[in-house]
Amino acid sequence: MKQQKLEVLGMVCPFPLIEAKQAIEALDSGDELVIDFDCTQATEAIPRWAAEAGHSVTNFEQIDDASWTITVQKK
Repeated sequence: MKQQKLEVLGMVCPFPLIEAKQAIEALDSGDELVIDFDCTQATEAIPRWAAEAGHSVTNFEQIDDASWTITVQKK
């Protein structure tokens, strides 16, 4: 299993989600995508997309007042 980091800090929605969808396509099943973002809407949009796509969220935490990190494991 490998881990890839995706920094989308400063991007407004829906771009963090669009970038995440593109990045996870390049990964193999079981690999993880670590997404660092600061768009409030993505706190709902990214986990919802992951669930709908069948991926697992293995970590989701708030870094500070307006930034988060989420780890999505590809199905």
